[in-house]
Amino acid sequence: MGDEIRVSYQYSYPSEISAHAVGSAGATKEFSIMSRHSKRLPFSCSRRVFLQTSLGTSAALLARGTGAAEPPSSGLSFVHDPPQFAFDTGALRGALRQDGLSRGLMPLTDGATGKQIARAYGVFSHYRLLDAETRYGDGAWSWPSQARLRDDGAVVIDWTFEEACPFTMQAVYEWADPLTLDLRTTVTARRQVQRLEVFLASYLDGFPVSFVYVQGTPLTGGRPGFLEATRQRGVWQMSPRDEAAVRVIQDGRWQRLPHPVEWQILPHFAAPLVMRRDPESGLAVLVMARAEDCFAVSTPYGEESHRSLYLSLLGCDLDVGQTRTAHARLAIRRDLSERQAIECYETFQAGSL
Repeated sequence: MGDEIRVSYQYSYPSEISAHAVGSAGATKEFSIMSRHSKRLPFSCSRRVFLQTSLGTSAALLARGTGAAEPPSSGLSFVHDPPQFAFDTGALRGALRQDGLSRGLMPLTDGATGKQIARAYGVFSHYRLLDAETRYGDGAWSWPSQARLRDDGAVVIDWTFEEACPFTMQAVYEWADPLTLDLRTTVTARRQVQRLEVFLASYLDGFPVSFVYVQGTPLTGGRPGFLEATRQRGVWQMSPRDEAAVRVIQDGRWQRLPHPVEWQILPHFAAPLVMRRDPESGLAVLVMARAEDCFAVSTPYGEESHRSLYLSLLGCDLDVGQTRTAHARLAIRRDLSERQAIECYETFQAGSL
């Protein structure tokens, strides 16, 4: 039988949980979990969900033992493990820039079950770069890039685009809590550019049921709600912000090689929020952006082989020297209700970065 570990907890909803563990040999370990950006957790949850999430995270940390070795000062920091940046938040583990390539998070593993969440080309991966006239390469993941670890544990990526590209791009990946990743993508115009789009992709392993959060239609009982992306609605489905966004989607950019796409237009989104569920594990993956930073969200039907979710970021004109930043968030939850999913978005949109 292994050593006995006695654990006591104190929590202060909704900001912090602390734990004190005592091993049978008298070794101790203490730590606390709290929002890194404010005294409020950066997602909306009930007291029960807060406690379950925090206790699950602390249990994963305590499972490492109560010996002399101390845990990292913050599980919310990436760790440079060349050429990649590893992470273990206690709830999720994996790597950013596997093999030194900018393909988002891959692997991405659920700490509680060991389930792999991401597949090839990763989660929160910058893919197509499009404007009114041009597609720049096959994707940002094919362009050279450099990455560095900030003192606060975030990773900054800068792409090296050819001079022919009329903009530069930088991304910052930063953990907000053990189950939530924030991404800021910033573009700066070298020359005037029209209707610039950064297409952000997430490819999942499993998760055969996909939803888009749309405005009230007869399909959602006349109220905003999650519309399932079924095969009957087409293979590739996109929900725009408004009719101006539809004109951008249909300006010819999606016929440019390689891999042209014919999008079926869904009702306008209620917020730029898409979700995939994995019934077997109970996990849900939420991908969202600030309403002002995203003009469309998209997905293939649930069981289509890509198992993907997409955000069409920006869609704006830029003058020389002008800079725009798009804010996106990845949230992974278990046994999540639709109301809780919407609350996650509302808290994000309210500004808890």
